[in-house]
Amino acid sequence: MRREGSPWQGLGTVFTKELADHLSSVRMLVLELLIFVIAGVVVYLAIDNIRETTAEDPFVLLKLFTSGGASSVLSLLFILGFVVPLMAIALGFDAINSEHNRRTMSRILSQPIYRDALLAGKFLAGLATLAVCLLCLWLLVVGQGIILLGVPPSGEEVGRSLAFLLITLAYAGTWLALAILLSIVSRSAATAVLVALGIWLFLTLLWPILAHGLATIVSPPDPRYALIGSADPATVGWEQMLRSISPNELFNGAAISLLAPETRQVSQILDLNQWRGAVLGAPLPFSESLAIAGPQAVALIAGVIVLFVAGYVVFQRQEVRA
Repeated sequence: MRREGSPWQGLGTVFTKELADHLSSVRMLVLELLIFVIAGVVVYLAIDNIRETTAEDPFVLLKLFTSGGASSVLSLLFILGFVVPLMAIALGFDAINSEHNRRTMSRILSQPIYRDALLAGKFLAGLATLAVCLLCLWLLVVGQGIILLGVPPSGEEVGRSLAFLLITLAYAGTWLALAILLSIVSRSAATAVLVALGIWLFLTLLWPILAHGLATIVSPPDPRYALIGSADPATVGWEQMLRSISPNELFNGAAISLLAPETRQVSQILDLNQWRGAVLGAPLPFSESLAIAGPQAVALIAGVIVLFVAGYVVFQRQEVRA
């Protein structure tokens, strides 16, 4: 017999319990240690580089996120692109299958808690944990910049860095939703985490290379463009469309638009190390940078919704009786 009441009954209970488990777990302590190491080492290298190369810059604190000392690869933005998915996968790969393995799923759902509330509570608790981690990282970076550089942030710098924080949270939510979906599909936590890490490595490292090859197959470049030292716009367009499948590419494009105010067009960026080639002219207003980053941010949020809905549909159809 169907229970009466809202399908979201028990959401607060599940959220509170899961959030408390995350914040008090060894897993969370490791993530916190990772945050301190990143904020301490990477930002310290960036500050040394900023002192040597930057004179009068109205957005000096934003360079803490994009500058990496002697090597431009070792920037906080680049490292977050790798670390954030690992954090999200670590929090979500055993969200559902652990309940099955402990034989507690049927007992939980025998209480006045619906599947809707259970799944949403676990997802929101993981997202809140990631938000706490990222907020602490943001405060550490900005605080270090103010203390060591002696320059207070302007209102626009705070707005841009907060928008970057929200985009990073959406990026983390994409991987968290994927990890939870895999924890629903696979009853084995080891299988779920291996598949999640495999997808992450494929989309982050291999897919940009494959996208270039697929673009040349779908739309072969016109040799006339090579004679004048330019790329075929049709081929570049296909490559950008294919590369946008990767959440890492969407995250980098949106983040660079906000952290580098001179960025005019994200679609011209083919690699993170080439982002300086797209910064031309005077800095754009904050509203225009938001408009440039908007499509990438919307795509990340859409990815979160699609993956969560897919997990919701699969979870609703699963057999949970002991």
